[in-house]
Amino acid sequence: MDKKFSGILICTDLDGTLYRDDKSISRENSEAIEYFKAHGGIFTFITGRMPFFSDDAYKRIQPNAPFGCINGGGIYDHRTSKYVWQQPIDRSVFELVEYIQNAMPDMGIQLNTFDRVYFLHDNSSCEWFRDVTGMPYLPCTLDGFDEPLAKIVFSDFEEEAISHIAELLAAHPRADEFDFIRSERSLYEILPKGVDKGTVLPRMAEYMGISMERTVAIGDYNNDIGMIRAAGLGIAVANAREEVKAAADHVTVSNEQHAIAHIISDIESGKLKV
Repeated sequence: MDKKFSGILICTDLDGTLYRDDKSISRENSEAIEYFKAHGGIFTFITGRMPFFSDDAYKRIQPNAPFGCINGGGIYDHRTSKYVWQQPIDRSVFELVEYIQNAMPDMGIQLNTFDRVYFLHDNSSCEWFRDVTGMPYLPCTLDGFDEPLAKIVFSDFEEEAISHIAELLAAHPRADEFDFIRSERSLYEILPKGVDKGTVLPRMAEYMGISMERTVAIGDYNNDIGMIRAAGLGIAVANAREEVKAAADHVTVSNEQHAIAHIISDIESGKLKV
């Protein structure tokens, strides 16, 4: 079998990109991914999710490389059940967490380690998150919390609340010590400084022995912009936010129209140069 895709690394986002709106993967996408891998390509995903919340994605996609997780905070090899790389957040982040606790007492707050999710303050969006994921309710306090932290997640269904928390954190005197990202409509995250999906992509490429010029990143939301800009070829799906499309080299069809299959076909035909 020829290796027409040898030396090419494709990294996709999951929700709104590879996944259809009902969280399924189309037959067309699944078959295209298998075709791409069979002909020498490296296919994986980079997600905001924790590894233990990525089991279903891993089983359905069967990437032939480790995957990026925690919005760029780690690279995880499911085959060995170990991190290839991880970047913890500095514990001084608790100052910002306490600041938000006092300013917005109804805000849901999650403390994400590299293995678990703890709930510092619960609200309806946190409850919904646990219902969807089957994740256990692990309450915590800041006093005595000593596990390495991957990120902090704030959650609220109210659009205005998420916008307000972004404004408050941006104005905090220690804001320049961390990075912030809106990862979904109801989620706002604090990440280690300099860490996003764009920082994990070069580490992934280096680990797999792939040139950055031959990397492809595909996404739809704000937390995908970093990897779209970092990749040799950055692609936004048609349903992506406008700022994501503006950052991309190319805009393809929507997640409901088998975007991954279209991209692989366009690479094969030469319409997309990698």
